[in-house]
Amino acid sequence: MRLRLSANDGAGFRFVMSVPGIAATFGLALFALALVLLLAFRRNDGGLVIGPLTLSNFTGIFSDPLYAIIMLRSLWIAGLVTLATVVTAYPIAWYLAFQAGRWRGLVLFLVTLPFWTSYLLRVFAWKIVLAYNGVLNSALMSLGIWDKPSSALLNNPAAVVVTLAHAYAPFAILPIFVALQTIPRSLLEVSSDLGASRAQVFARIVLPLSMPGVLAGALVVFVPTLGDYVTPALVGGPGSIMIGNQIQAQFGKANDWPFGAALAVSTMLVILAAVLLIRQADRRWGSRA
Repeated sequence: MRLRLSANDGAGFRFVMSVPGIAATFGLALFALALVLLLAFRRNDGGLVIGPLTLSNFTGIFSDPLYAIIMLRSLWIAGLVTLATVVTAYPIAWYLAFQAGRWRGLVLFLVTLPFWTSYLLRVFAWKIVLAYNGVLNSALMSLGIWDKPSSALLNNPAAVVVTLAHAYAPFAILPIFVALQTIPRSLLEVSSDLGASRAQVFARIVLPLSMPGVLAGALVVFVPTLGDYVTPALVGGPGSIMIGNQIQAQFGKANDWPFGAALAVSTMLVILAAVLLIRQADRRWGSRA
């Protein structure tokens, strides 16, 4: 006797099988978030998370201008990284979508190749490139551009921006490429037949229709960049300290977990505001498609 499953039975079976994974994922994520929230309202008295609550951690953050300066610096660096990443990623995504042809698979492989190595190794590679006796200084000296090595290439915000922009470039290239792939080629051909120049086609058709991918790539790059602490610690100097370094220091050397949790919650609120702004931008410009 053969059993026949209807479409509804199959959908129900898939839902039942996915419930444990979904519950575990969201349960662990919500548990960790709730733990951080509770810890942010506790005093650093070595007690359990559950106990008397206080706002002293947040008042300490907002009353000290140092954290405002560090947050503004973090936003500035993350914004520059996002801008640099999107600007450099768009031509590559354009080539993949419209020009690569049979080489598309190879180019996609090269784009995703950095994922095969550790993020930490890529940061160390840039440190070697930008170091006083590094690759870039040696190359510029051999070309006769300057006579002796320069220490200005490393331990500054510019080094952090370059390193992060390279590290997160694939996260911007792929969403933009997917958005460009969805643009009907017939629409571009009709526009050209009607007398539109390449610049007009790009400005009036390609760019507006690819804005969802641009905004998605910007969001994917901005969020992890704002909380990054490894890159500023390795290639940035004292003037490149970001909010992630402060959070790591509170959980590490300072051993003040409640204050570190309060910094993390404050950073999450800033990220939430940025997400809402990008969502509003997507509704305004991305909806033109």
